[in-house]
Amino acid sequence: MIKQAVVTTLLSLAALGAHAEVVNIDNAELARLVASGVAIIDIRTAGEWKETGIIAGSRLLTFFDEKGRSDAPAWLEKAKLVAKPEQPVILICRSGNRTRAATQFLSQQAGYKTVYNVSGGLNAWAREGRAVVPASSAVAVCAAGARC
Repeated sequence: MIKQAVVTTLLSLAALGAHAEVVNIDNAELARLVASGVAIIDIRTAGEWKETGIIAGSRLLTFFDEKGRSDAPAWLEKAKLVAKPEQPVILICRSGNRTRAATQFLSQQAGYKTVYNVSGGLNAWAREGRAVVPASSAVAVCAAGARC
């Protein structure tokens, strides 16, 4: 019985070690990380990108569609083109709610080591008067024929 408890505890600890560190960040930390070259993925919808603009350098990969549906495995394949599991990555949405689900997915199921969640999302970024660029600027950096 004790041996089984020890094995269960060790397996639980090993599973915890496989999860990423999800770090909630504010706009100042976001700006610092982006300036240092950490990849940022904007998981909002195309309509949202067009309406508000994006943070310069963002890669545009919708996680939930307009109806709230997600194809996490397909999204992950695209996300891996932006940042590999051993690389840190930042996720942003409108308010920080949708990114909680996406960061947990990267952390608990995809093996990403460090995932940053922008707590206030793009709304907080814009409220502080920080710069955004048109979404069309991100599309230009995608490979021909790729949907980013």
